[in-house]
Amino acid sequence: MINTNNLQLLPIERIHIEAFLRDKSDLAEILHVSIPNSWPNFPEAFSIPADESHDTEQPPTDWQGYFFIFPKDSVLVGNGGFKSEPDDAGTIEIGYEIASEHWSRGFATEVVQAMVAYAFAHKDVRAVIAHTLAEVNASNTVLKKAGMKFIAEVDDQEEGKIWRWQINRNEYHPS
Repeated sequence: MINTNNLQLLPIERIHIEAFLRDKSDLAEILHVSIPNSWPNFPEAFSIPADESHDTEQPPTDWQGYFFIFPKDSVLVGNGGFKSEPDDAGTIEIGYEIASEHWSRGFATEVVQAMVAYAFAHKDVRAVIAHTLAEVNASNTVLKKAGMKFIAEVDDQEEGKIWRWQINRNEYHPS
């Protein structure tokens, strides 16, 4: 688990995905939280690969997904994490979503800062990247607050044009 000032980033396990796939109320019961109506925007993040045995529990990894829990109110505010392990160049990608009921409360900034710090705590990570829609939006501001800089507009097969943001290890200054 990763703890921030206000949040707990709880690793997503198979049992959580199975509960979510049954019903959000099953997941809420397991996590002992309430779950916002608007969450998730990206339910495809919660799937079990077709080639994975029903009984298989994957070993924990440093590079996984997390639920973002606000313990003060016992509520899930979002989810996200690392899209995969660092590549050969030491670059790792993060992604996140915050339920609309919890926007403008600083949760996204807190989560991104925590994930960047966690990534750079691993010596093999040289850069952290993230992608946003190719437009000015709140995510741009969040990533800038975490020290990321816009580096390129790229074409994505699924999303179309997106913006790539990055922070390199030598630019990272923990707060």
